[in-house]
Amino acid sequence: MSPRTRRTAGLLLLAITGIVLAALIGRRAPPAGDAPGGIVTTVTNVVATPASVTTVPDPSSADPVARGAYLALAGNCAGCHTARGGAPYAGGRGIPTPFGTIHASNLTPDVETGLGAWSADDFRRALREGRSRDGHALYPAFPYTEYTRVSDADADALHAYLRSLAPVRAPNRPHALRFPWNLPWLLDGWRLLYFRPARFEPDPARDTAWNRGAYLVQGLGHCGACHTDRNALGAPRGAPLGGATEPLQGWHVPSLLDGRDGSVAAWTQAETVEWLGAGLNARAVASGPMAQVVANSLQHLVPADLEAMATYLRALPRVEPPAAPKRADLAPGSASLELGARLYRERCADCHGEQGEGAPPHWPALAGNRTLTMASPTNSIRAVLHGGFPPATRSNPRPYGMPPAGPGLDDREVAALVNGLRNSWGHAAPAVEQRQINALRPVPVE
Repeated sequence: MSPRTRRTAGLLLLAITGIVLAALIGRRAPPAGDAPGGIVTTVTNVVATPASVTTVPDPSSADPVARGAYLALAGNCAGCHTARGGAPYAGGRGIPTPFGTIHASNLTPDVETGLGAWSADDFRRALREGRSRDGHALYPAFPYTEYTRVSDADADALHAYLRSLAPVRAPNRPHALRFPWNLPWLLDGWRLLYFRPARFEPDPARDTAWNRGAYLVQGLGHCGACHTDRNALGAPRGAPLGGATEPLQGWHVPSLLDGRDGSVAAWTQAETVEWLGAGLNARAVASGPMAQVVANSLQHLVPADLEAMATYLRALPRVEPPAAPKRADLAPGSASLELGARLYRERCADCHGEQGEGAPPHWPALAGNRTLTMASPTNSIRAVLHGGFPPATRSNPRPYGMPPAGPGLDDREVAALVNGLRNSWGHAAPAVEQRQINALRPVPVE
């Protein structure tokens, strides 16, 4: 048996061992707040804290540093690689996964602790092959599974930009992964099974805008890192961009293919561009992790790139799964709906209107709002419990916020209000239960 064959057989054996371990350990429920399962689930934009952006860099500049600065915004690199209160791109951010915490690395050009000794080839290999300068495999919390599609020219521009930053001495913190996920050979097995370096290949049957949008969505934007379902080992399963079956960072991640979930196929081009760049339009408001993506990445893209992303997203194949049956206990006149209607009049109607018509874009319409009719009630419950703000963007610098209703309502009342919202104005969504409300309340601090 040749050395290469022995190595492949050994890796396969290790991978099978890892699968068995995952099946055994995965029977335990993950800790509250963890993302769905995987060797290391790709979790990006946990808390995005990039450097202040005053002028959008020119993506067409002949200066690779200027182009790299723009690409770093498009990839939201600072979202993970900047610790709260820390120097931009100096790393240290802890990224929670079901298997422990991954600590983002220092991207500044410090020779000892950052990228100061990295060549352009080293950096390109990290992006496209998921390997560090010394050759060891990187965990896919760094989304090289998507960045592998980044062109060599863009990788080199990103490297040039990061090399232009002020060096910051910030030693990288070791990952804190639980056993057995801290065993390096499990990562080798994962990569053998699930990762192949790739290149973005333009589709000659599509126009320039669609191909540019596909490149941004599939590559630097790494939208599939969140919007694709994952198996027990954290590898993608199902249709790309088809949404996640489990909450991520406590939020439902919608399918970008499902018209009842997150697809924008029925939106106009202008509506889609507005939502990407401003975080809201007459139909929807970005919230949760997506609001961070808009605030720290998408709003800084040039109009042509927003148009390209909108073109690609609107052309994605659209699926329409069968509607879930309506619960019998939510028939018109049920106690839950009656209570929900009263609470709506008392707490919501002043802003959102007696008939849910709202006053878009600042007070979104609730009638016909698909957040309320998604199969998953998670985002509706979070909005009622915790309130929130859309992202602050150039076109919407002072977003209107919604106060939290959770502190003043018990679980029964919140469930009734959410049920009312999800079953008024022609909506017909499955009922939510009190236990679902309680699961999304903040954990009390003793």
